[in-house]
Amino acid sequence: MIRSLAIAIFFSISFIINAQIPEGYYDDAIGLTGDELKTALHNIIDDHDEYSYNALRDYILKESDEDPDNSSNVILIHSGISRSKSDFGGDPGDWNREHIWAKSHGDFGNDPPAGTDAHHIRPSDVQINGTRGNLDFDNGGNPVNNCPGCLVDGDSFEPRDEAKGDVARMIFYMAVRYEGGSGEPDLEVVDEVNTYPNPEHGKLSTLLSWHILDPVDDFEKNRNEVVYTYQQNRNPFIDHPEFVEDVWGDPTHINNAIDLSVSCYPNPVIDKLTVEHALSSIVEFKLINMSGNVVLTGSAKPGQSAIDLSSGREGLYLLILSEINSGKVKQYKILKQ
Repeated sequence: MIRSLAIAIFFSISFIINAQIPEGYYDDAIGLTGDELKTALHNIIDDHDEYSYNALRDYILKESDEDPDNSSNVILIHSGISRSKSDFGGDPGDWNREHIWAKSHGDFGNDPPAGTDAHHIRPSDVQINGTRGNLDFDNGGNPVNNCPGCLVDGDSFEPRDEAKGDVARMIFYMAVRYEGGSGEPDLEVVDEVNTYPNPEHGKLSTLLSWHILDPVDDFEKNRNEVVYTYQQNRNPFIDHPEFVEDVWGDPTHINNAIDLSVSCYPNPVIDKLTVEHALSSIVEFKLINMSGNVVLTGSAKPGQSAIDLSSGREGLYLLILSEINSGKVKQYKILKQ
């Protein structure tokens, strides 16, 4: 059942192949952190094979984002809707290509390499794509029509929970892949919104928390494999989610506002883990093993709540605590004995 105990969050779908990372692919990045790791990863994924913008429409996205339950459809990024591959166009009910890193944030258009990089271009509902526009990513706003869980306001867009981590890891990929060499844009992820027209995207602290709250799943792993077959480069933050914190740090160090006043003990734990808080709202928790699988979920009411881990295997786990509707998170690494 439980194999490792640390507090973070990862989601898992169940249709895909295991990641086939080429042997030695990340050797030059091992043991590095911060800017040194960012540079090493850039050198690993730089100079990918380029394709035209039409190639994305005609065949790449139809393969990378194929619905695992219906090979005639693609899954749309923000809404999660499965839509026919043939329904590409500009009318309501169609899907089109969305640049997750808005192309106006760096002025790279639809041209290679950044403008046709499949690692950040996803099928999206035409109208939802228009609603998102070139907004930064952050929590909060008003509901988006036909996009359950999506919110939008004047300076930011929030996708559904199941797409939050995907969005974050695509933004992180772009900030590492494009460092300004050979006439390419120099893209940076920053802890603010309203970044247009600078070659920047935000909001870093929110994206870090989304990366934790929505872990890498099988759909994302499969997509990474498919894009790799075309471009011959990979998204490092799908293969190694821990690289995110190694480059940008713990989200609680970026913005203290996302840190919850929640305590968790004992650690190491044998049978029962106590979660204690005095917040007015319920705190949700997810327990994730070091393979990225969610092994336990639940909620903790104000006061003390006990999480029964007596049947879990010994090891290290990631525990993620989140306050409902606030976007605030806290994570622990838990050792189960």
